Amino acid sequence: MKKKRFWQKVGGTTIVPISAKILAIVTILLLTSNFVTNYLTISLYSKEVVKLTNQLLTKELKEIYINAGNQYQIFLFSGNRQDAMSALEQASEKDMLFKASWALGTTASGEIIFKTHGANFNVFPDEEALAAMIAAQDAGVDEGARFFSMPAGEYFGVYKYHEDWGAFLIRAELMSDMMSASRRVFLNASLIIILLVVVFLVVAFVSLRRLLRFVGVISQSLYDMQQKTEMSIIDLKDAPPDDISYMGISFNALSSLIGNLLGIFRKFASQDVVDKAYQNRYINLEGEQRELTVLFTDIRSFTKMTETLGNDIIDVLNLHYNSAIRKIHEQSGIVGSIIGDALLAVYGIGDEDMVRRKSLLAVVSAWELHDSVAELRQSMLESRQAIERERNLTEREEEVFKAVFLDIGVGIDGGIVFYGTVGSVERMANTVIGDNVNSASRMEGLTRIYQTPIIISEYVMQEIVSLQDLAKSRFRFFEIDTVQVKGKTKGQKIFFPMDLFRASDKEIENWERFEKALDAYYSGDWGNALSELRAMFREHPDMLVAKVFIDRLEAFGGDTAPDGWRGVWTMKTK
Repeated sequence: MKKKRFWQKVGGTTIVPISAKILAIVTILLLTSNFVTNYLTISLYSKEVVKLTNQLLTKELKEIYINAGNQYQIFLFSGNRQDAMSALEQASEKDMLFKASWALGTTASGEIIFKTHGANFNVFPDEEALAAMIAAQDAGVDEGARFFSMPAGEYFGVYKYHEDWGAFLIRAELMSDMMSASRRVFLNASLIIILLVVVFLVVAFVSLRRLLRFVGVISQSLYDMQQKTEMSIIDLKDAPPDDISYMGISFNALSSLIGNLLGIFRKFASQDVVDKAYQNRYINLEGEQRELTVLFTDIRSFTKMTETLGNDIIDVLNLHYNSAIRKIHEQSGIVGSIIGDALLAVYGIGDEDMVRRKSLLAVVSAWELHDSVAELRQSMLESRQAIERERNLTEREEEVFKAVFLDIGVGIDGGIVFYGTVGSVERMANTVIGDNVNSASRMEGLTRIYQTPIIISEYVMQEIVSLQDLAKSRFRFFEIDTVQVKGKTKGQKIFFPMDLFRASDKEIENWERFEKALDAYYSGDWGNALSELRAMFREHPDMLVAKVFIDRLEAFGGDTAPDGWRGVWTMKTK
């Protein structure tokens, strides 16, 4: 089976393997849950860090407060304020853990009376915090903990007002320094989580791929069926006994049933109807006007064949149609209907090239239909000869062999017709309706009169001549007559499409002689026309079309056309 692509589109929808979706969901859930858990843990840990830092800073501030009191006493004794501040700075500096840590004393006006190295400012910068401490002092609270906004960032610290020095003593730590350990823990934990998730996903991917491998087999098979517009059986060899395999087995049973029904449907409907039903899942009672070429073929002397063969006529018809329909389909024709011994096909349904070449395809089909019948006659002849080598045929066998020697006529016309589905919601049929359909049938009837295998209309002839390909070198068109069939008010030219791949030089020469006689016939010079036709028929008795005009002209018994002659022969029968 063709390897399944990870991404593929059906219509406008992108199809993603279920295993990929499961892995994506599991990955998101795992990462989200672990990162959220880790974040919550770090948040709780951060609160504990702040709490412990508060206790530590409070202890250190207490020592700084006591030392400040001692230095104040020394200051009172020595009178040297600068030495007292220097000693206080040195004593406060010794317990600093980080470069940005600091301790200081600030008055209510923001004047710094002492500071450690971490405080790189001369005036206390956080006016809002200073105002809050002053307000708390006015309310009777002269110590506490709070956050400070400093140039280096946000600090957390504790403070206490010192009456002797008239200043707030503050011990603070930069929040980023306090949380650096938390960040390292979070980063390390995240890396461990990612590593574990990757390992888990590898294990999960292998397990899911093994467990769900037949989901991919089933989905790829369904995709291939949709692309080919045909049902087939999913290969479930070595499938495990689970609900996925049961789904595949159930589908195979349904596919087999639908495939059989579709096969039957194809035999009773044209291919375009089958394709439309498969793709759209319904068929409407609808149609449209289209420019098509219509081919009509009929078996000659069919009534006599039926009388001779009885029920066996069905076997002969099936043998004939089996080959004829295949020939039509090979030339992109669509069989519109089968009515007893008659078959109707249309050309021009398909892509632009099929529309352009529809008449050419129809004429090629017509000649191949005659080839098919000739092969069938040859087969019957060989069977007869095989029997005659052993014994003489009985009278009944003689009648049967004459009856099964099939001969057909083919008429082709084209133009605007109605093509679509007619009937009711309970019973409908695909059909083609129009004057050109009737005309193709009439032309098939004319093949019996003019004794030619194929007759086409001027429309078909001109469309083939307009092609710039093999048609010009393969076919040569000889005008047969201008006829006004029963039920019509205008004459129509009819032509014989000679296949130059099959015709001999003598046949071409005979038809060229016929063309000259036809020109004399059209011009009213019936004497010269009759003379030429008689000479042709004497030399070539198989040129039966000449005999038709000989009989017609002899029936009038004149060398010139009657008054009012327009070159149109009016048919009295269909």
